[in-house]
Amino acid sequence: MGLGEEDAEAGKVSPTIPVKRSIFRYNSPLVQVVLIGFVCFCCPGMFNALSGMGGGGQVDPTAANNANTALYTTFAVFGVLGGGIYNILGPQLTLLGGCSTYVLYAGSFLYYNHYHHQAFAIVAGAFLGVGAGLLWASQGAIMTSYPPQNRKGIYIALFWSIFNMGGVIGGLIPFVMNYHRTEAVSVNDGTYIGFMVFMSIGTLLSLSILHPSRVVRSDGSRCTNIKYSSVSVEAAEILKLFLDWRMLLLVPASWASNFFYSYQFNNVNAVLFNVRTRGLNNIFYWAAQMLGSIFIGYIMDFSFKSRKSRGLLGLVIVAVFGTAIWGGGLAKQLDYHRLNLPAKKLDFKDGADFAGPFVLYFSYGLLDAMFQSMVYWVIGALADDSEVLSRYNGFYKGVQSAGAAVAWQIDTHKVPFLNELVTNWALMTVSYPLLALLIIRAVKDENEVDEEKTNKVEQSVVVSNDNTSVNTSTYVKN
Repeated sequence: MGLGEEDAEAGKVSPTIPVKRSIFRYNSPLVQVVLIGFVCFCCPGMFNALSGMGGGGQVDPTAANNANTALYTTFAVFGVLGGGIYNILGPQLTLLGGCSTYVLYAGSFLYYNHYHHQAFAIVAGAFLGVGAGLLWASQGAIMTSYPPQNRKGIYIALFWSIFNMGGVIGGLIPFVMNYHRTEAVSVNDGTYIGFMVFMSIGTLLSLSILHPSRVVRSDGSRCTNIKYSSVSVEAAEILKLFLDWRMLLLVPASWASNFFYSYQFNNVNAVLFNVRTRGLNNIFYWAAQMLGSIFIGYIMDFSFKSRKSRGLLGLVIVAVFGTAIWGGGLAKQLDYHRLNLPAKKLDFKDGADFAGPFVLYFSYGLLDAMFQSMVYWVIGALADDSEVLSRYNGFYKGVQSAGAAVAWQIDTHKVPFLNELVTNWALMTVSYPLLALLIIRAVKDENEVDEEKTNKVEQSVVVSNDNTSVNTSTYVKN
C-alpha cells in the first residue's frame, strides 16, 4: 500500500507535486483563449468595424437600424440559450454555426449597396442574432473559465485586445477603400467584400477550438469534467438564472453594456465625420478598446492581494472614467441636435476642429472596453467551471442584446440625441452600486476558494472510504 492510499484511509489528502506544463500547449488555456480571440477578430471584430461607420456604411441609417433591431432581438433569445447549446453541442459546432451568419450579414449590405432593399439586411440581421448568441456564449465560457483564478483579468485583456484588433484592421478597410472618395455618402463594394473575406476565415478558424474537457490548466485541473450535457438539464439550469440574485444584480450592467453603440456610431461618428474619417475613427476607437482592457485587466489582477478589493478598485476606476467621459460627451452634444446638424462633416485634415470630437470618440471606445472587461471579470469570479460560466455569460449577452435591440429602435424613431446620451449615462451609473454589492457578496478571495476546494476533496475522500468499507465487507461476507 502506497503513501497516497494510507492517507486516503486516514481521511487526509496528501500534498501533490504539480507537474509543470507549458502554457503554449495546444490544449492550454492561453492558446485556446488566443484562438477564440482570433475567431472574434475575424467575425464580430469586422462586424464592429462595419457598424462603427454608422448606418452600416450607408447614408441613411434606417436599414442598418432595422437590421440591428432584428439582430439584437434574436440575439437576446439565443444569447440566453447559447450557454445551454454550447454545453450540448460543444464549441466547434456552436462556433461554426455562429460564425457563418456574420458572412451572410456583410453580404446583405453588399446587396443593399446595389438594390436598396431592406428585407435581405433585416433577415440577415435576424440570422446573425442567432449566430452571435451562439458565438458569444461560447466565447464567454472560454474566456472566463479557462484561465487561473488570479489571472482572469489578464486573459480577458488578452482576448479583448486580439478581438478589437479586428476592429482596428476593419477600420482600415473602409479608410483605404474610400480614401479618395471625400464626397462619398456610402462605402464601396470592396469594403463589404473585404469584411466577408475576414469573416469566412474566422468561420474556418472556429474548428480549432477544443472542448473544455480537453483543456488542461498548468496545475493539472480541467475546465470542466462534463463532456456533454442534455437539453433537459440545460433548460432547467437556464430557467434558474432568472431567479438567481447574482444574475439579477448584473441586469443593469448587462442592459447598459451595448446600449450606447447606436448613439456613438450613428449620432457621433456618422453625424460629425465624413465617410473616410469614420473609418479612421474606428481604427482608434477599437485601438482604445485594447488599451482600456489591458489597463483594467492589470488593475483587476495585480492591484491588491484580495480579489474582492481588486474588483472594487476596478469598479471605482471605471465609474470615475465613465462619469468624466459622458460629461465630455454632454458638453459636445449641446452643440448640435437632430434638427440642427453640423453644416459640414469633419475630415481628419481639419486640424483643431477635428481633434476635440476625435478625442471624445476615442474615449468612448476606452470606456466601453474598461466597462465590459470589468463586468466579464466579475462574472468570471463567480465560478470556475466552463459549464456554469457558459450559462452566466449567455444570460449576460442575452440581457445585453435585449438592451441593444431597444437602443437601435430608439434611434430609428428619431429620439433627440441629448435624450439618448442622458439615458446611456444614467444606465451605466445605476449599474455601479449594484456591481459593488455583487462583488462584496459573491466574489471570494483565492484562499476562500482553495479552502472550499480542499473541504470538498476531503469530504469526497471520506465518502469514498465509507463506500470502500461497505463494498469490502460485503465482498468478505459473501
